[in-house]
Amino acid sequence: MQLILLQKVTNLGGLGDKVTVKPGYGRNYLVPQGKAVPATAANLAEFEQRRAEYEAKAQATLDSANARLAKLEGASVTVAANASTEGKLYGSVGPREIAEALEKLYGVDVHKSEVTMGEGPLRHVGEFEVQLHLHADVQTAVKVVVVPEAN
Repeated sequence: MQLILLQKVTNLGGLGDKVTVKPGYGRNYLVPQGKAVPATAANLAEFEQRRAEYEAKAQATLDSANARLAKLEGASVTVAANASTEGKLYGSVGPREIAEALEKLYGVDVHKSEVTMGEGPLRHVGEFEVQLHLHADVQTAVKVVVVPEAN
């Protein structure tokens, strides 16, 4: 399936690139999310006509991500969780808890989908490094400290 990208997509291409993807990826993700349109002659002509508008929107998104990055650079957040005396959590600390803690502490809007946890949810007390992907080109590491809840 041939598509025209309307914004930069990680590991696929940049704004205006004509790419070939598997039909399910294009039909179920890229097109409904507004990240791409089918590569027809009419869509190609419309894209070229509106290219400046798409580039301005992409630049605004990148600027917003860089502004959030400036506030979160070198950030450290502490999350309290219910834990046993050995330090094993009764539940887990996932992207939602980390995003909420960052929003509360730094006042920066962070979505749970932007928090990337390579080894899954945190299940032990301690210090961990978590990646934040704020944009296709903007990412940073955040230190997460999981402490036991005080009863």
